[in-house]
Amino acid sequence: MCYFVYLASPLTLSEVRSMLPEGLVADALPVAEQQVLQGVHYDANIGARILHGECSCDLVRERDPDPGVDEAVHRQRYRQLGYDRGRMVRYLERHRGNAGGGRPPRPRPPGYWGDAFNAFVVEHARNAGPTLFYRHFSHEGLLKDEGIRSAVRKIPVAEVRGPVAEWLPEGVPVLVR
Repeated sequence: MCYFVYLASPLTLSEVRSMLPEGLVADALPVAEQQVLQGVHYDANIGARILHGECSCDLVRERDPDPGVDEAVHRQRYRQLGYDRGRMVRYLERHRGNAGGGRPPRPRPPGYWGDAFNAFVVEHARNAGPTLFYRHFSHEGLLKDEGIRSAVRKIPVAEVRGPVAEWLPEGVPVLVR
């Protein structure tokens, strides 16, 4: 499992993609998951995950220069969820960026991906209007996640600064306006 950052936007997927900084991608969600997001943000046209590599971890927390330290955090979460070793290995491969057989994401200076994501969020909200963001630690999607159905936290664009984990807490839908 990894962190995934979800977006529910009034724009189209191609418009969202055109605003993303190089190195980040927006993957459309299955229709059922889009409907979950649209049930929380009624003006949303599209639901997507914002990814760097195969997950959103780089947007939320800095990778430790020692991959073993970074992966230990993931392993601890997997154990808490009761996952077996095989499942842990599959998810760690995805986190490393190796699941699709491609190269792992290229490292950047500390704070680079979080800053790039924050800049996207600010520009997106200014151009598209209120947009919902949600951070979740799972490969299981949104259908069984109760956090997405919790009370929406509304914040102004001015609060989108610093570490993403501070303005976008795990399991709390945040409407940026």
